[in-house]
Parts: sequence; C-alpha cells; structure tokens
Amino acid sequence: MASKAFTAHGDHIRLTVRLTPNGGRDAIDGVEAAADGDEHLKVRVSAVPEKGKANQALLAFLAKKLGLAKSKLSLISGETQRKKILRIEGDPEDLIRRLAELAGR
Repeated sequence: MASKAFTAHGDHIRLTVRLTPNGGRDAIDGVEAAADGDEHLKVRVSAVPEKGKANQALLAFLAKKLGLAKSKLSLISGETQRKKILRIEGDPEDLIRRLAELAGR
C-alpha cells in the first residue's frame, strides 16, 4: 500500500512528484517507478510552466484533492525541474492513506 513516493516525518510527509505542465487537464496519473528505482506520483496540470504557474497549480490541485488548505503544502525542491519534492503538513498516516487512494493503490 505504501509507496516510496511518500515518506512520513513526524508532523508532515514528503511527496515526490513528477509534474507534467501544460497537460491539458489537472489529474493524478498514479505512481511510477523511475529508472533508478525511486518512485514518484505522476501529476499533470493544465497551467503553463511560466513564472511558477505550474507549481502553484500543482499545490492548489493537491490541496483540493486532499481537502487541505494550500498553506499546508510547500515546495521543498525542484522549482524548475519536472521532479519535485513537496512538504505536506498533517497526520502522516492519514495523508499517506489519502494519497494512496488518489494514486489508485
């Protein structure tokens, strides 16, 4: 059930995402394993990758899907890369369960 894409840390989780900007729609396309064995959640957003618009759309989309305030999500790394690491504040067990459901696991 658990995935290497999300890891629990005390009062938050870290989520590895592979973002596809300009994806035509906002959607979660499941968990995928990279060539190096790391896993990430595949997410697409319709926003363009200009001036952080796709990153903001990603945070807003995931906050809505998880039923959280946008302020609970932040970008730790990968601002200009497709692979990003997010910090999501909340109960780790609950967040991981919800993410697993969203990812179809």
